Amino acid sequence: MNNQTLITVISVRESSDWYCEHLGLQKGHGGNHYEQLIYDNKLVLQLHCLDSDINHEALLRPDDSVGLGVLLWFSVVDFDVALDRLIKLKTVFDKKPFFNQYAKQWEVWFSDLDGYRIVLSGPSEYDIKPLECNWR
Repeated sequence: MNNQTLITVISVRESSDWYCEHLGLQKGHGGNHYEQLIYDNKLVLQLHCLDSDINHEALLRPDDSVGLGVLLWFSVVDFDVALDRLIKLKTVFDKKPFFNQYAKQWEVWFSDLDGYRIVLSGPSEYDIKPLECNWR
């Protein structure tokens, strides 16, 4: 099983540029309505505009807040390199870099253009294993 997280954003183009710059992702689809963000030939995140399309109604109700209660969590191999990139981009941190005693990993928390909170974490003592589901 793989995760295909999709978030609703105000501007797909601006958000995709931001994610590419801050997290080193690449654009896989392109456009103002929908984008797929790729890392190492794998889909990492999908962005969708506020409008409905041929597949579904608008993904947010008019009074919904974008990003409320969601953490987008990205693990990186070299935390220090990723952190240096964020510092050079003058990223404002919601939580400055710290060692999470529970997860046994370094983390930094910040927000994207739409207010989605992002956690960037380094390697942990605990392995991250892909889910293997055998649906029958």
